[in-house]
Amino acid sequence: MPIMSYNQLKINAMKLTLVVGFILMGLKFFAYYLTRSNAILTDAIESIVNVLAGTFALYSVFYAAKPRDEDHPYGHGKIEFLSTGVEGGMVTLAGLAMTIKGILSFFEKHELHNIDIGLGISIFSGTVNYFLARMLIQKGKGLHSSTMVADGKHLMTDTWSSIGLVCGLVLIYFTNLFWIDFVITIGLGVFIMVTGIRLIRESIFNLLDKADYIKIEHLINVLNTKRNPSWIDIHNLRVVKYGAVVHVDCHMTLPWYYTLEESHKEVDDLDKLVTTEFSHEIEFFIHADPCVPKSCSICEIYDCKVRRDAFVKRLQWTMENVLPDEKHTANPIL
Repeated sequence: MPIMSYNQLKINAMKLTLVVGFILMGLKFFAYYLTRSNAILTDAIESIVNVLAGTFALYSVFYAAKPRDEDHPYGHGKIEFLSTGVEGGMVTLAGLAMTIKGILSFFEKHELHNIDIGLGISIFSGTVNYFLARMLIQKGKGLHSSTMVADGKHLMTDTWSSIGLVCGLVLIYFTNLFWIDFVITIGLGVFIMVTGIRLIRESIFNLLDKADYIKIEHLINVLNTKRNPSWIDIHNLRVVKYGAVVHVDCHMTLPWYYTLEESHKEVDDLDKLVTTEFSHEIEFFIHADPCVPKSCSICEIYDCKVRRDAFVKRLQWTMENVLPDEKHTANPIL
């Protein structure tokens, strides 16, 4: 599928999330108006965060879809990581406010009304958020959008909040113990804060280009399975994400006697292999190195006319030996 189609799918999904968020926010505040429940108010306040975060997320997905230019040679994809951090910050602040509200409410006289209506609205909003969250997480992983996955995780938290809220309202309905409302408010606030902190942490890791070992491991497995004999060695491997775009850098050791044209063909073959195997948009930067005498021990070109040492064994590329910037031998001591 062309990259523009991926981007349009992201934008459409975030538009749907924003519209649904507005509707659910209105319903939750209506439920609070009828019940005067602090726990429902907590849920409604989180919906404001959902709408604000959804608005920024929609903008970030739209901005990330812009083609790269002179000012942004690697594209605009990293704004999705920033969006995740902004959403996490808003979620954390909302959770803190809810927790404080719940604590202060213990010192106030409080009574609830129309609990049955509040229950119905909470069950409905929780169900909608659950299916919307699953859609965002599934599509976000398929489209490699950290913004969509973060928004989906946030909405899934909202779903669990709704489940806790419903259980609490049922208890209040049958026991008339109104203090349970305050306990629920505090519990939901803490739960929401934890989710927000996790989103901030994930955003920071991505912005600081923390290594994605799952993707690196996948890439190494592909290279081991479909390597050419002339690809004597791979080292100094780097994988960096820019939103939906993945940049892969590596050094590839080729026979020193290859012409520039032959070397270019090998580099191009490696580029095509990785691009085909990965569903991301891949940008591959390969530095071709000439082999050296110690490379003979792992070189599988059996008809090499300039071999200086015997072939010892095939070197299995692993996480430990492809990341360092050093050529290998049959005894890869890094």
